[in-house]
Amino acid sequence: KLFYIMDRTRKWASGLGVVLFIVLRQLTLALEVPLDRKYGSFQLPQPPTITLQSPKDYIFDPRENIVIHCEAKGKPHPSFSWTRNGTHFDVEKDSKVLMKPGSGTLVIDISGEKAEAYEGTYQCTAHNDHGTAVSNNIVIRQSRSPLWSKERNEAIVVQKGISLVLQCRPPAGLPPPVIFWMDNNFQRLPLDKRVSQALNGDLYFSNILPEDTRSDYICYARFPHTQTIQQKQPISVTVLEMGERRPGFMMPLGVTSTKMVLRGETLELECIAEGLPTPEISWQKDGGELPTSRLSYQNFKKTLKISEVNEGDAGDYRCTATNSLGTAHHVIKVTVKAAPFWVSAPRNLILAPNETGILTCRVGGVPKPKINWFVNGVPIENAPEDHSRKVDDDTVILSNVQSGSSAVYQCNASNEFGYLIANAFVNVLAEPPRVLTPPNRVYQVITNSPALLHCASFGSPIPTITWFKDSQTSIKNGDPYVIHENGTLEIHVAQPLNSGKYTCIATNNLGIKENHVYLEVKEPTRILKQPEYKVVQRGMSAVFECKVKHDPTLIPTMTWLKDNGELPDDERFEVDTDSLIIKDITDEDEGTYTCIMNTTLDQDSASAMLTVVEATPTPAIVYEKPDPPTDLELTDQTERSVQLTWIPGDEHNSPTQTFLIQYEDLLHQPGVWVNLTEVAGTSTTAQLNLSPYVYYSFRVLALNQVGYSDPSQPSRQYRTNPAAPDENPSDVQGEGIEPGNLVISWTPLTGFQSNGPGLEYRVQWRQKDVDEDWSSKTVANVSQFVVSGTPTYVLYEIKVQALNDYGNGPEPEVVIGYSGEDLPLSAPDSVQIMVHNSTLAEVHWEPVAAPSVRGKLQGYKRTSCKEDAEQQDQVLTFSGNRSEGRLPGLQPYSLYNLYVKVLNSKGEGPASPSKTFETPEGVPGPPSFLNVLNPSLDALSLEWGPPVNNNGRLAGYTLKYQPVNSTSELGPIKVMTFLANETTITLGNLNSSMLYKFYLSAKTIKGSGPTITEEAFTAMDTAAPSRQVDIATQGWFIGLMCAIALLILVLLIVCFIKRNKGGKYPVKEKEDAHQDPEIQPMKEDDGTFGEYSDTEDHKPLKGSRTPSNGTVRRDESDDSLVDYGEGGDGQFNEDGSFIGQYSGKKEKDTHEGNESSEAPSPVNAMNSFV
Repeated sequence: KLFYIMDRTRKWASGLGVVLFIVLRQLTLALEVPLDRKYGSFQLPQPPTITLQSPKDYIFDPRENIVIHCEAKGKPHPSFSWTRNGTHFDVEKDSKVLMKPGSGTLVIDISGEKAEAYEGTYQCTAHNDHGTAVSNNIVIRQSRSPLWSKERNEAIVVQKGISLVLQCRPPAGLPPPVIFWMDNNFQRLPLDKRVSQALNGDLYFSNILPEDTRSDYICYARFPHTQTIQQKQPISVTVLEMGERRPGFMMPLGVTSTKMVLRGETLELECIAEGLPTPEISWQKDGGELPTSRLSYQNFKKTLKISEVNEGDAGDYRCTATNSLGTAHHVIKVTVKAAPFWVSAPRNLILAPNETGILTCRVGGVPKPKINWFVNGVPIENAPEDHSRKVDDDTVILSNVQSGSSAVYQCNASNEFGYLIANAFVNVLAEPPRVLTPPNRVYQVITNSPALLHCASFGSPIPTITWFKDSQTSIKNGDPYVIHENGTLEIHVAQPLNSGKYTCIATNNLGIKENHVYLEVKEPTRILKQPEYKVVQRGMSAVFECKVKHDPTLIPTMTWLKDNGELPDDERFEVDTDSLIIKDITDEDEGTYTCIMNTTLDQDSASAMLTVVEATPTPAIVYEKPDPPTDLELTDQTERSVQLTWIPGDEHNSPTQTFLIQYEDLLHQPGVWVNLTEVAGTSTTAQLNLSPYVYYSFRVLALNQVGYSDPSQPSRQYRTNPAAPDENPSDVQGEGIEPGNLVISWTPLTGFQSNGPGLEYRVQWRQKDVDEDWSSKTVANVSQFVVSGTPTYVLYEIKVQALNDYGNGPEPEVVIGYSGEDLPLSAPDSVQIMVHNSTLAEVHWEPVAAPSVRGKLQGYKRTSCKEDAEQQDQVLTFSGNRSEGRLPGLQPYSLYNLYVKVLNSKGEGPASPSKTFETPEGVPGPPSFLNVLNPSLDALSLEWGPPVNNNGRLAGYTLKYQPVNSTSELGPIKVMTFLANETTITLGNLNSSMLYKFYLSAKTIKGSGPTITEEAFTAMDTAAPSRQVDIATQGWFIGLMCAIALLILVLLIVCFIKRNKGGKYPVKEKEDAHQDPEIQPMKEDDGTFGEYSDTEDHKPLKGSRTPSNGTVRRDESDDSLVDYGEGGDGQFNEDGSFIGQYSGKKEKDTHEGNESSEAPSPVNAMNSFV
């Protein structure tokens, strides 16, 4: 927001001195009414202000809508009107013109209309109850690309070394065309310091050489807005031999010339010299220096450009041409004029009743601009008389203004080179003060820093601001305080004693308003202990300390940097609260380390260097694995234990950490060593727990930091006596696999676990919850037992006990198992179906009784099928003991049969009675296909197929389509509807060479279904930007090439036959007959010249130029015409304009004579020529 200061003086003396006093004191500054709703100020009146308008010169593309911008703000919101060519423009009476709601912006639809009808000078007016603002005069003109005048160029014959100018002289377009020269093969002509193109497009030869001889110097003109390229008739040049020549100037002619340029524009000076050898060009400014910062050279230094010209650039510019035979000079006298430019534009005023203000309109320009004042768009001399208003050239003085005198003033400054117009409102308000700074704002600063406490205010008259500290002490200007004109209180050097509550009070004659803010002065952040310089040996560690003091109310953040960058992402770098630790230092760690302590208000930093040096060499220590232990002995032998002792081997500079003891069971697993236990590296003995019926042999391995030693020599064999088993088989289970059986399985004991010979298993079982004895069976060398003749799916108690020749194992645990299952006997009852919508139903049933399940209940299985479809049944399984389930994914508008079965682990039970239900209609599926047929310049056909799934009675189709421009922006959507039996449509009145996107959906009474899309161009050439297609992969292109090859082969055979017969092939006559591209054969059907047609598969036009061999070669240069386009193939028609894909309809009338008319406008012509 902007705020202003105004002298409170209400009484004015008369005379010039008072006017000067007003100007020097700047009584009023620019001001906007603050639109902050929380203060209610949105209700304050404000005259209109123009915020957006179109440029003064608007050239429009006839293929696009005209959009003339005019936006304004004010309270109340302004209304808008327009004038065209000085008279009122009634927007509502023209159906092609739309004014945007709430805006003055015009959108003119020129499709199907003559665009010339809307050319003219437009001006927008914004009006509300408090004044009227006007826009610039906006000149609207249509872009044009007239045809080249008919002409015939005579062949040029010149001597070597002579200068030469080939004139282009393109038709004057709007905007002017871009010029470039090419040959008959579409290759750009090479330019250098000898051969150059002038600013006017002419081709200049400083000296002509024999290699310049050619018959195809062709000038091309590209018109930017219509994207049309036209060609001039080829010029033939023949060079004869001659000697060297002194320099001279081909352009400009004579010794001096003049040039006028406007301030702020770009100055372009051009010197093209002749001579042999080719002269060198240099520039200088007589009596001054060239502005190097704004200077550039182009066209091999033949063109001097100075950007942003000012008055100091006027003067004499000397162009010098030099070769070995002499020097030539030309002086260009440059004068700088200026269209009006702002020195000080008038700014909005808000005045209180009886106050005085001024509006100043200061402009510069050469010649001096004339200033005219307007009030609400009316010349000030024609406005109602106002005795409080005085006009003095560029100044309007408003004295003792009164309520109701608000208005918008316009200043118009003009000279022969242009004009400026500015709106400035004078708003007369009487408003009590408002403080706009949020209340209770807290300002935090660091001690000894400046503090700014804001008190932004608004009021009319302008409020007076006063400050108080802690609601008591009045603050005056002077150390340490400064009160600025906008009300801000500044403390130059804040100290802790300045902390506290501050109150600002805004006062005028209509009221008073106060606001409170708070200042907190914090302690500065300081590094107390800085990191120190370190010299560290490679492989060692370094610690940098960084101890910091900061204000306790601020949150600090410590950051470390290496060489002003981030620390390496390496775990060797450890950042602590107040230190940095670097471990295992390498040479790459050398550098400068910086600690930075940041708070929300300030920071402090300190740095130190780290230097890495070579480590001092020390004798190498050899570390090896230990030697194996020796002298193993067995003592204290019992039935279940023994003590093993040994003597450790050499540790080889690495202490032994543990000893590993292994055993070999020579009875059950000979040759296999098993880990038994580990003991500490300081022990040399171990008490070993043993198992019965094992033939033990022991060995010991030692472990240090390097690794395990080799095993020791085995101990003597130690055999333990047999005993009854200590454990029973594990993982005992009981499960029937067939009706009437029970399979009992277990994991058998190993030979080591058997504890003796004759290992067997006693299997016992009985039906649970039935008063009967255990059944028992003893088996050996198996891991399962099958019990037959059991009832179907009943619980059994099971246990398995190990025994051998020396007794039984411990009492086994009881395990619960099930006998075999059988198929369920019953089907679910009371099946009912509730249809929720076209794709979802819900089924309910009465669960079957548990005994009839005859197994573990897995759930219920629902099977449904459509009566009129051959597709497979749809099956859903509901797990658990359920009585209902949902049926998703149904086909709308279908009749289904459904039944339910119960499931157990064995299989399915019988099906319930079949239930029939019908789903209601739904939205249809997508159409089966959408094809684009027969695209032409302004029309195409669409064909589609009905949906695979109608999901109801098909009601019809909805087609939407919209254009897509070259930047992939989508245009407006058009919608069409069709009956169910309609599957084709031909769309007309489309834009040519435009990509369209189509959306098609089918519909029933329930609505539209999914949409399918398709894209297509309205022309064969699809070379739109960002949507290029590789033409070599297109089927039509491959077929065309094959046809051409076949035609060439036939022609060669005919030529061969004619030559053998002595006939003559009239090549010369045919070439002579086609030298002039203006002479074209007439079409037989309508008598017009051959034109581009989409049906010709991009064949070259009869009027286009190609080499005599019928091909277009790139030669040695890659700078071809095709390279300057945006892709796609293009040709030139008979009038020389370049044809890609036309956006408009073909012209049936040919243009003859020297008359200029509008050329066709291809969309995809070569946009990139410079």
